[in-house]
Amino acid sequence: MIYPSGRAVWAAAAGAVPAFLVALALPSFWYLGLLWSCLLLAFLSVDAAAGRGRASLNASIDAPQQVGVGGEFGVQITTRHSGPRAAEARVGHDARLAPVSGSGGALQPTVGGGSLDLRFQALRRGVASFDRLWVRWRGPFGLVWNQLVLPVESKVAVLPDVSSARGEAITLLQHAALAEGHAQRRAGQGREFDALKDYQPGMGRRMIDWKRSARHGKLLAREFRIEENNNVVLAIDSGRLMCEPVDGVPKVDRAVTAALLSAFIALKGGDMVSLFGFDARPRVSSGAVRGPASFAMIQKRAAEIDYSSEETNFTLALTTLAARLDRRSLVIIFTDFVDPISAELMLRTVGRLTERHLVLFMMMKDTELEGLADMPPRSGEDVARAVVAGGLLRERQVVIGRLRLLGAHVIEADHNRLGPALVERYLQFKQEDLL
Repeated sequence: MIYPSGRAVWAAAAGAVPAFLVALALPSFWYLGLLWSCLLLAFLSVDAAAGRGRASLNASIDAPQQVGVGGEFGVQITTRHSGPRAAEARVGHDARLAPVSGSGGALQPTVGGGSLDLRFQALRRGVASFDRLWVRWRGPFGLVWNQLVLPVESKVAVLPDVSSARGEAITLLQHAALAEGHAQRRAGQGREFDALKDYQPGMGRRMIDWKRSARHGKLLAREFRIEENNNVVLAIDSGRLMCEPVDGVPKVDRAVTAALLSAFIALKGGDMVSLFGFDARPRVSSGAVRGPASFAMIQKRAAEIDYSSEETNFTLALTTLAARLDRRSLVIIFTDFVDPISAELMLRTVGRLTERHLVLFMMMKDTELEGLADMPPRSGEDVARAVVAGGLLRERQVVIGRLRLLGAHVIEADHNRLGPALVERYLQFKQEDLL
């Protein structure tokens, strides 16, 4: 693409005045005023032809693979071309990123090309991308801009900020006495055999190992511990309802943060964790991983759970999830609903899921509806809003009650307490041998 620069526009404007004066003073030789325009066109043609030598220009973008929400990071644009003229570049990006001091500028000359360093800030969770690069340069006379649009593909995973979640997880682990991530060992709890110990008065007779007691000539009791190596599935609904904001943050973002907190706890505790994202169809499936080192992978896959405007298809999502589970698992579902009609298909699928797996629903309290229902009525409109809000809250409780009748566990927590409430229930499941 070739277009005139500001210098060419000023030159054309400057030649218009002499041309007007020549035509005014010498009407018979009015064509002499066109000499400047012809001369300018000649220089423009030479400038455009000389600037085409960079048609084979290529460029690349160097950006980090991942960054936390709200964090700043650097992007380096590198071009490879020949010629003494300096060039300018500008990069195209999506709405998840915001330039700190502009998205383009002049390339600093380097050997065989140029480079430009830019700074961006990550605004929202997801996979951000740089999709194209504009590079332009002037001709020898500076009258013409030569511009190329280069397709590039550079992606940056914008991860949830888990710094506070990590600290909260460590606090919860210490509170639950899970030293170094191992399950808490208590006599008489759990199903996994740990060791033999001398029988003490007060122990249950079912703990006595009669065969080994006969062999050693004294009563020996079996000591159990809470079972490790459980399978935990974090299923996150990213449909339309989950993308609505709560206190300025989308529900799906709060669900992802709570899921990462529980994933950190579960991986430290020796369990296997998998991530599953869905809306109208399954979107993300990480597969089961084990060990604290796998948390980075879970965190990166969580960035792929995108915002969606589609209605959630619970039947397809939960049926697909159930088909992938080959052993009893703790399935934690982060979702939302507004009435029994929209949740009817979900209830049918959950009934089949609870026959084999332990299912836990995590939902955030609808503070907006609760505020409308409890608002003091000052007008007829306030009364109408309170009645509608109260009806929706009652219908929500009807669905929650039906879920519990189907055998599912339900936690409806404040959005600020979603993560800690989930971890507390998870630790309770482990201590009660429900996994």
